Amino acid sequence: MKYYSLNNKEHHSDFENAVVRGLAPDKGLYFPERIPQLSSEFISNLKSLNSTEIGMHVISPFVSNEIPETELQKILEETLSFNFPVKKIEPDVSVLELFHGPTLAFKDVGARFMAGSLGYFIKKGNLGKVTVLVATSGDTGGAVANGFLGVDGIDVVILYPKGKVSEIQEKQLTTLGENIQAIEVDGNFDDCQGMVKKAFLDSEITDRRQLTSANSINLARWLPQMFYYFLAYRQLETKNKVAFSVPSGNFGNICAGLLAKKMGLPIDTFVAANNANDTVTRFMESQDYQAKQSVQTISNAMDVGDPSNFVRILELFGHHFKDLKKHLMAMSYTDSETNTAIRSVYEKHNYLMDPHGAVGYLGLKDFLKINSEYNGVFLETAHPVKFLKTVEKASGAKVSIPESIAGILNKKKKSFQLSTYGELKEFLLEDY
Repeated sequence: MKYYSLNNKEHHSDFENAVVRGLAPDKGLYFPERIPQLSSEFISNLKSLNSTEIGMHVISPFVSNEIPETELQKILEETLSFNFPVKKIEPDVSVLELFHGPTLAFKDVGARFMAGSLGYFIKKGNLGKVTVLVATSGDTGGAVANGFLGVDGIDVVILYPKGKVSEIQEKQLTTLGENIQAIEVDGNFDDCQGMVKKAFLDSEITDRRQLTSANSINLARWLPQMFYYFLAYRQLETKNKVAFSVPSGNFGNICAGLLAKKMGLPIDTFVAANNANDTVTRFMESQDYQAKQSVQTISNAMDVGDPSNFVRILELFGHHFKDLKKHLMAMSYTDSETNTAIRSVYEKHNYLMDPHGAVGYLGLKDFLKINSEYNGVFLETAHPVKFLKTVEKASGAKVSIPESIAGILNKKKKSFQLSTYGELKEFLLEDY
């Protein structure tokens, strides 16, 4: 499989180079030159396959022979070593829980797959030391820090917006030490992401450091998110059409779901459930893409005003808006609506959602109001404990604290603080 830059289709790359670079030299995102088609036999046999077997079948065409089969299987066994349960909440509404990994967030899958892939490429001996430079709006940072912790040949530098991630999210990315460094930026997520992209194009930095990104702009973070949808679909017992509602920030997760659909997974419709950062919701109404500065919400991992992966979604549908509109809906919700949903679902069904899952639930419920022939699944992308104060206040319930979280609460935070790209550049050059 080869990949081309979405800024220049004449630029091609293999999987290894695309993963190591993160972005193409022209700042474009990498995109597969073809979409592999899965057999109907594979889809009908999903229930008889284990998670690793499904993962191998789905990801192998994208990796080709660049990672040997035995090594790829080891990576997938580590990546998919926890459960992805689907639970019924209402007669036509189920939830896919993606918080059973080590940092209690859906991004554990992508982070672990990327760490395994990059670790393999480094062991081959061609790369030297690699710096993973990543911006986070919340859960990416913790997942990347955990996934890459102690991996030989890799330094990790994580930028996060000061005061705009939850206390537990911050602890997960600032208390590990070793090869993990956290930088607290006086700004929002878009500022952090802008600095990361600028660093990739700065030859003074790239001449001294081999940079790669672990945001969902990186193929090795984006592609494995397809696994959720296959693992969820095999658990469904319905003859109705199926819709998935995905809490969406940078749009990597839902883009992976749409890619799975394009490969043959029979999901009929996707709902992009957004908070007040409604760039895509407005686009789906007007066909006019207007990025805007992100605003802070209680579903902070979705506080993205210019989602990087939406261009991949447009590419998946050949930039044909009418075709995209058939398979994707976008809806946005306020913090007040999110809080009300958390309380309502807890009181009616004794199920506790985090703010992101609550946005996904709202999107699915609104979709089902006008599409009664569907059964729906919304994604619960993080454990409620990661947003402890918000969830307890909204629900009136007490959130139990898992052991993995209790162990970090008393650890001392260690981070660097900066405000400008110049300060980041100085940090990256001096700290080499």
